[in-house]
Amino acid sequence: MTKIKETSTNFANKKALADECPEIYASNIIGGQWALAICCYLINGKMRFGELRKKLQNITERMLTLQLRRLEEDKIITRTVYAEVPPRVEYELTEIGYKLNTIILEFEKWGKEHKDLMKETSKND
Repeated sequence: MTKIKETSTNFANKKALADECPEIYASNIIGGQWALAICCYLINGKMRFGELRKKLQNITERMLTLQLRRLEEDKIITRTVYAEVPPRVEYELTEIGYKLNTIILEFEKWGKEHKDLMKETSKND
């Protein structure tokens, strides 16, 4: 996951859109497939890294680590490290992160409806 150069036109365009439009701003934070998937699993409560890794079978450990760090930087999740041997780390949605619940449920509903529509359309072709 590489960052966009801050001097690029692409970066300037994304920033301008995000500044103008709260929907774009929100989409930039949770828009990636992994970020949203992580939030979907954490909506049910705390999880450890290994539990998330098992749920997200196709994600690499590196990508999961990067996504968790980014979500933590954006204050969507918290990371709690327990002083145990072996160390235990848990991830949980923050207060603002838990507010994604209604959005995630609406995405789920919309996704099912759209999937059904596409199946119907392909049957009629």
